[in-house]
Amino acid sequence: MKRVGAILGLKPEAYEEYTRYHRKIWPEIEQAIRESGITNYSIYHFRGTMFAYYEYTGPEEEYEERMRRLDAAPRMQEWYGIMQKLQVPVAGRQPGEWWAGMEEVFHQD
Repeated sequence: MKRVGAILGLKPEAYEEYTRYHRKIWPEIEQAIRESGITNYSIYHFRGTMFAYYEYTGPEEEYEERMRRLDAAPRMQEWYGIMQKLQVPVAGRQPGEWWAGMEEVFHQD
């Protein structure tokens, strides 16, 4: 299993709209996330910063390809278009990243 953490900014005026969309995500998006091998997916918010965490349970060698398929899933680009208008990428993220990936420094089961 691969654990993933990432951060992203949220425009202050966008909090209500962002949380409204996430109370019940579109069924196509939910299904695509499940099919990609992502489980235990959570997003937290603190003073304009969001922290996302998920676990990838598929084969390690398929991770990158499954994430590409997730990005190409039906309605995903539409979802991204709505969400990205509400979000603010953080400085220091890697080229090509929207959510900035984080390094895991501790884990305990």
